[in-house]
Amino acid sequence: MPVTRRQILENGLNTLAAVAAGGALAALPRTAAARSAQASPAKPAPAAPSAKLKLLILGGTAFTGPHLVRLALSRGHEVAIFNRGRTERRIGGIPDQTERLVGDRDPKVGDGLKALEGDRRWDAVIDLSGQYPRHVRASAELLRNRVRHYSFVSTISVFRQPYPAVLDENAPVETLDDPTTEDMAGGRNYGGLKAACERAAVEGMASPDKVAVVRPGLIIGPGDNTDRFTYWPVRAAGLGAGPGETWSPSMLCPGSPTDPVQGIDARDLAAWLLLLAERSTVGTFNTVGPAQPTGFGELIDACVKAAGPAAAKPVWADWPTLQAHQVAPWAEMPAWVPQPESPDEGHVAKVVNAKAIAAGLTFRPLAETVRDTLAWWPSEVERRERVGKDVVEQARSEGKQPPTLPPHQKLRAGISPEKEQRVLAAIAAAK
Repeated sequence: MPVTRRQILENGLNTLAAVAAGGALAALPRTAAARSAQASPAKPAPAAPSAKLKLLILGGTAFTGPHLVRLALSRGHEVAIFNRGRTERRIGGIPDQTERLVGDRDPKVGDGLKALEGDRRWDAVIDLSGQYPRHVRASAELLRNRVRHYSFVSTISVFRQPYPAVLDENAPVETLDDPTTEDMAGGRNYGGLKAACERAAVEGMASPDKVAVVRPGLIIGPGDNTDRFTYWPVRAAGLGAGPGETWSPSMLCPGSPTDPVQGIDARDLAAWLLLLAERSTVGTFNTVGPAQPTGFGELIDACVKAAGPAAAKPVWADWPTLQAHQVAPWAEMPAWVPQPESPDEGHVAKVVNAKAIAAGLTFRPLAETVRDTLAWWPSEVERRERVGKDVVEQARSEGKQPPTLPPHQKLRAGISPEKEQRVLAAIAAAK
């Protein structure tokens, strides 16, 4: 049965997002071409830092991480990254002058946090990889007397359902029925675990005066290997279909051009995280864009303009029409959920970002993010093809059955070309 608007509003955007990502978060190799295609680097903070910092980044190798590392180095900081040493082999893009510390966030796995032990000090820690409170608490406790500032990257998914109409930093957050659970399969417990991680960071550092909690929403731009944002500029350009598939000259667009869309370019998020570390800013911040309300129509217009003469023609379909054809919000129409018809149906919340903006968060134009994402896409296709071959060859060398991988050129999110054509044909016939 098709999902109803009420189910979407009650279940929330977060589970849909996690399901839509469904296994598409695996790390991929970053080639030199992919790196050069990222036309606009993370924007630096407005003024040069007053002091050069020793930064420790937990994670640092996927999406936001490489942007952050490169920006920090460009501003003269010393950077060490701590991770398992696996993702970088496929993603690359981390400059040679970066110090690499290898271990595991789980202190019970392998060498655990051993590489972070001792009396070594850092000025600031930026935690990009904390998923479970046990892991976050362990790293924070280990480092509490050797760092002066700890940033934990959380998510707006921490907010409790049902949402109020406006979400500021004081809105209630999710709790876990079982505080010991580490089950996040299919997005289960994701918001509750991240909320618990926020508390673990503060408790581990033994003071809220040393911790910044950063809550981004949908992260967008070059490096988005979930394709949840990438779908729109790539689809508008007629790219991203699988072998034997062809896009229609028209493009199915959801709801209304006035439906809101919020997100943050990974490069702007990286610049914001660095600014927090440089200024030792603490507190909890909703880290979403844009600065001013933006409708879905602005996103589609930017995608059509970036695609140029070959751009697909937008065809807007309201929620009842999409529902009638079983087109799933978010999963098949990425970054979009239907708006409620009445207050009785709940709210699609606006996430308030005024606190973060007041503390220095800035955003590049959405059109720039769209252009850079489209320019980056061909190198991402090349990257996916390369990693696919590597995975298959590795499996064979180990005597294992090679996995069946999705076509490297096919988008990982969004409606299929065949289904989109059926829906577009039905819309045209009904006029």
